[in-house]
Amino acid sequence: MGALIYVFMLTILCCSFLIQNAVSASDYGSALTKSLLFFEGQRSGKLPPNQRVKWRGDSGLTDGKSARVDLVGGYYDAGDNLKLGFPFAFTITMLSWSTIEFEDKLSAKNELDNALSAIRWGTDYFIKAHTEPNVLYGEVGEPDSDHQCWQRPEDMTTPRDAYKIDEQHPGSDLAAETAAALAAASIAFKTADPKYSSKLKMHAVQLFDFAKNRQGLYSDSIPAARKVYSSSGYKDELLWGAAWLYRATGSKTYLDYLGQAGDNGGVRSTFSWDDKFSGAQVLVAKLVLDGTVGSSGIWAQFKSQGEDYICSCAQKGSRNVAKTPGGLLWFLPENNSQYVTSATFLMSVYAKYLSKKGSSLQCKGGSISPSDLKSLVKAQVDYLLGSNPKGMSYMVGYGKKFPQQIHHRAASIVSIKKDPTPVSCKGGFDQWFNKNAPNPNVLEGGVVSVDGSDNYNDGRNNYQTAEPSTVVNGPLVGVLAYLA
Repeated sequence: MGALIYVFMLTILCCSFLIQNAVSASDYGSALTKSLLFFEGQRSGKLPPNQRVKWRGDSGLTDGKSARVDLVGGYYDAGDNLKLGFPFAFTITMLSWSTIEFEDKLSAKNELDNALSAIRWGTDYFIKAHTEPNVLYGEVGEPDSDHQCWQRPEDMTTPRDAYKIDEQHPGSDLAAETAAALAAASIAFKTADPKYSSKLKMHAVQLFDFAKNRQGLYSDSIPAARKVYSSSGYKDELLWGAAWLYRATGSKTYLDYLGQAGDNGGVRSTFSWDDKFSGAQVLVAKLVLDGTVGSSGIWAQFKSQGEDYICSCAQKGSRNVAKTPGGLLWFLPENNSQYVTSATFLMSVYAKYLSKKGSSLQCKGGSISPSDLKSLVKAQVDYLLGSNPKGMSYMVGYGKKFPQQIHHRAASIVSIKKDPTPVSCKGGFDQWFNKNAPNPNVLEGGVVSVDGSDNYNDGRNNYQTAEPSTVVNGPLVGVLAYLA
């Protein structure tokens, strides 16, 4: 009898292992495709003929009109109808970095053109928004009025005021982050479109000068932004912008700026739209590894601090990142997935950098090889794609079981292509928001978040964890390309 029980238990364990492996052999290629499709679902403006997300229509076609500027295009940041320059620029920087580092892998999966299209949809908008060297439009739409309505983007009746930073109303964080996005994108387009690449670089240089010479918080100059994406400081964006401009131009000016930084952030607890120190540290660490800069003084500080953040994500650092009982990195209660994808991105690129040098990461808790880092990245992505306590994919449209009622206006209201009857501001709540049924449109590639106990509440009223956003997918594209 004991032998039978042993065999039975062994069979259960084997089956469990096979199920785990089936999820982790997750089709990263399919997830990569969907992570890029998500950007097409978030598009604002006049949609192109090759638009693949067919349930979306043209929207925001008068954006900028009130300011006599053409601000048509760009992306809605999440499940609302706002265009918010600060997180939007971070998204494009990360999408560009994803494309630069994993261009060969994106190409092998036939996704390089889609990645470049996703970047260009953003950078075309930034070029329009940068109307003068020291003027940048950073927001379209007003949070309070937008959040009082539940309408698909194609029906918007809310005010579309445009907000800018200029010499009298600076925003070093916004200007430097947009400079970083344009500089990174210029590298991504260097081969595909050299002329466009040069244009992006020119705008990046002007914006970085603006950020450096007219210092201030963008959320002081655009008070409406405080309600959604308030900035905690701009020193990180200035370092991040300088690091990207050095990589794009090779100009010693930017290297000197980094070398004279003084405060380079220390070891951070997150890498996100509001805190780029870890990203800048990793970019400088690459310069150290490549021998472009020395391995002592300020350069050693940058490298050790960036590495300590990665070590902490790998549970071998000075202050290790918490985990949920099911093993997901746990940073903050609202939209935790954004911090997971940005952390795993840094782990992925650093594994690539170390691998190239035949080196390992020396952490306080021991050595980590590039293959160890890749395994850790894989475990986090597998969790998001279904290898978790709920056995559920947290990427919409991926796997057999995924979120059905995400907090997203466009996805939750019948497509204008199926029913062109306008949805009113308040009518959308009764008609669609409060409807206990799956969203009529599947926003493929959108990623939601769990809470600290591995639970997920699939409901439209759950904006804390059931609202996908572009800041999640920018780095995720690179991570999935790496694994695919």
